[in-house]
Amino acid sequence: MKKLVLVLFLLTGIISAQQKNVTIDEIWNGTFRADRMQSFRALNGNFYSVLNFDRITRTSSIDKYDFSTLEKVATIVSSKENLILKNIQDYTFNADETKLLINTESKPIYRHSSLGKYFVYDINSKTINEVDSDFIQEPLFSPDSKKVAFVKNNNIYIKNLENQEITQVTFDGKKNHIINGIADWVYEEEFSFVRAFEWNSDSSQLAFIKFDEQLVPEFSMDIYGTKLYPTQEVFKYPKAGEKNAVVTLHSFNVISKNISNIKLDNYEYIPRIKWSNKANLLSVITLNRHQNDLKLYLIDPQLNQSKLVLQEIDKAYVDIHDNLTFLSDNSFIWTSEKDGFNHIYHYDESGKLKNQLTKGTWEVTNFYGVDEKNKLVYYQSVEDGSINRSVYVIGLNGKNKKRLNSSIGTNSASFSKNYMYYINTFSDVNTPVTYTLHKSNGLKIKDIITNDNLKNKYAQYNFAAKEFFTLKTINGNFNAWIIKPTNFDETKKYPLLMFQYSGPGSQSVSNSWASSNDLWHQHLAQQGYAVVCVDGRGTGYLGAAFKKMTYKELGKYEVIDQIEAAKELGKLDYIDANRIGIWGWSYGGFMSSNAILKGNDVFKMAIAVAPVTSWRYYDSIYTERFMQTPQENPSGYDDNSPINHVDKLKGSYLLVHGTADDNVHVQNTMQMIEALTQANKQFEWAVYPDKNHGIYGGKTRHHLFQKMTDFILKNL
Repeated sequence: MKKLVLVLFLLTGIISAQQKNVTIDEIWNGTFRADRMQSFRALNGNFYSVLNFDRITRTSSIDKYDFSTLEKVATIVSSKENLILKNIQDYTFNADETKLLINTESKPIYRHSSLGKYFVYDINSKTINEVDSDFIQEPLFSPDSKKVAFVKNNNIYIKNLENQEITQVTFDGKKNHIINGIADWVYEEEFSFVRAFEWNSDSSQLAFIKFDEQLVPEFSMDIYGTKLYPTQEVFKYPKAGEKNAVVTLHSFNVISKNISNIKLDNYEYIPRIKWSNKANLLSVITLNRHQNDLKLYLIDPQLNQSKLVLQEIDKAYVDIHDNLTFLSDNSFIWTSEKDGFNHIYHYDESGKLKNQLTKGTWEVTNFYGVDEKNKLVYYQSVEDGSINRSVYVIGLNGKNKKRLNSSIGTNSASFSKNYMYYINTFSDVNTPVTYTLHKSNGLKIKDIITNDNLKNKYAQYNFAAKEFFTLKTINGNFNAWIIKPTNFDETKKYPLLMFQYSGPGSQSVSNSWASSNDLWHQHLAQQGYAVVCVDGRGTGYLGAAFKKMTYKELGKYEVIDQIEAAKELGKLDYIDANRIGIWGWSYGGFMSSNAILKGNDVFKMAIAVAPVTSWRYYDSIYTERFMQTPQENPSGYDDNSPINHVDKLKGSYLLVHGTADDNVHVQNTMQMIEALTQANKQFEWAVYPDKNHGIYGGKTRHHLFQKMTDFILKNL
């Protein structure tokens, strides 16, 4: 027996010796990139399309596949045969899938918006026509496929595809003054949409939102570039408590060429517009400034008649979503957390509740759609544990619920338009992302992408297991994971680095495949560090009360939870309680800054990347949703601002920011630097010129993570 143990020990040593340690360069050079299905689109019938790129010929093609077999049935268009389309970046079909809108060149504006060169490709005639000679935004086919609406220079235009004539719809668009049909910066970032115009079902009307930004304060950023003199980017950015753009709703009649001004009751925001299945009825969602009073209207723009069909009022705030779905009888599906957890509801056209489809102390996390023919509803939820995602089907009557996936982890689904098939995307902590084809009842037909090569590549590295557990503290039990040091020895003491984001409704502890941050944490584990992540109060998928308990006090309870978590972790036999650090990005940087200040007897070191240091500097929609305005809630803003606690700094602190961050402005870091300086506190900092909130480009990420690694090695 002793000999066998010795042999096993020696074999284990040989295997370990053969495994490699991961380098920072490998983390960011694509070594661990997973294969994915790119630009997938469900088509009419049992078909889907994919944008494919040939790395050898450097050409791209839009290919059509059969859902039932996964076999390619046609190449719809290829840049190899169409030199005008030499660089296909994205595409959109018209309603009957006889035409394509193809984007061949893009210029980013903000995080989600961009300008592009667009072409209309007629599949039958194989003809190509440029939508406009200039760069434009958000072109959209009309349902009858005869027109394309788009925005150029803040004005809306409509191109007639039959005679190629262009009609200008609005004329008052002007940068930093008036925007027609495109969201302003804060709507784009916080309400998650760019295109603010929509066609009705018979293509006779185009509803749009107008943003009057004239009274919104401007923010400016120096762009250093390589020229002798820097340039300046100036844009409208409403900070907490400041004036927002005045938004108004309008509808353009394609036949009469008249614009109707749609009247609405008192509101601050119009976060969603969507035409119902009736060509004369437009659905409009409005919010008050506190975002705790949501109203859903059905409006006839031509008659200027409106009806309030749904209203939700919350003590804290009401979240915006994209799940509003009209059925053939114009009844609609809606999701809400009004019973304490996010669930699916069915209302008739008048707003009368027909049925609550899902119920329970768990959350619906995605709504996939309704198969009206078979009266079935498909959705994703956390019914199998809040760190997991599963795909379910349930009857439109709320009965006969069934889980479709067999593997527990992170599942998501993309359905065919007729709901006969779906492609399931799955990963868990031990499995790279995989794509599998299923019938709508969950029956697996075949594998599509397995990423076995990536899994085999991981096996060549000396990676530690990522273990999930529940951390019990005096303030609650929280989801957590730990990566123990490589070649872990329970008799030794190890330094601990905590990672978190902690923002409202977020989740950092999930049963999914490794991210780039995870790989960096493995890099640290190979150098003798334990890494832990804890989702404290305020994070998501555990019900509205858990998420909203941080209301009006961002940075108070979340920081308490990280401090208490560190104390509990410090009690473990293998953790050195005198060597605990914390890091985070964005909201996580706000948190790590507060943690080392308010928890200066617990944390020895902190890294804050692109942090908010005072919510007074952040945008109105996000901040006021959770804090109200600074005029109404000054103590909530100031008591939890790291700037106001710099005198408490004892440990080592690294502050990082990009100068072209249009989201969390570098002003946050500059004000923090000034406060630390005046408090005579030593710290380290790094500023990356012309880098945005993501701080990337070229070798930037490599440089940043090497800097953070060196800082940890030196100070923890």
